[in-house]
Amino acid sequence: MRCFAEQGAKATTIRTVAEQAGVTPGLVSHHFGTKQGLRDACDAYVLEYLRDEITTAIDERGLADPNFLGSVYQSAPVVLRYLGRALVDGSTAAASLFDNIVTLTEDYLAGHPPQPDASRSDPRAQAAVLIAMRLGMWVLHDHLVRALDADALTPEVLSRASAALVDIMSPEFTGADLLAMARSGLARYQATARSE
Repeated sequence: MRCFAEQGAKATTIRTVAEQAGVTPGLVSHHFGTKQGLRDACDAYVLEYLRDEITTAIDERGLADPNFLGSVYQSAPVVLRYLGRALVDGSTAAASLFDNIVTLTEDYLAGHPPQPDASRSDPRAQAAVLIAMRLGMWVLHDHLVRALDADALTPEVLSRASAALVDIMSPEFTGADLLAMARSGLARYQATARSE
């Protein structure tokens, strides 16, 4: 994932991946077949990662746990850089990845009805627009990092971006309780991070 994130799928070779992993190219080919097979495995990992993190964050109330947030902020940068790079490379895999994330979001929205003042008259469009907006942050992560006067996509940058996102999300759409849980967890995470 790191190689695809840094170099893009076209420039990444099985040899490069093998060198970075400290194995032979033959071993990478044995496990994944082709570079596309390796890419498919990365896409599957990203979808499973997102599915697991969303479930833990929301359904298991992980958003309120600063330890969970710290863990996500440590593991997410390579996933987000990979996503950002994958989504602009114009491949069928990137289109499929985007569609799968939209479907995952649409399924989530279907299981979490809106607040009484909100409408879900077109849940597919709402899911697609929400994901395009959210993933846009990672496609443009270099600019986001620079705008936040940072050097890299670090836990601190992710924390700041998360806090800003919570501030601009509509409580009618996401649910006031979910936003309150996210605010509480972020405040506790940031307080812990400042004291370390």
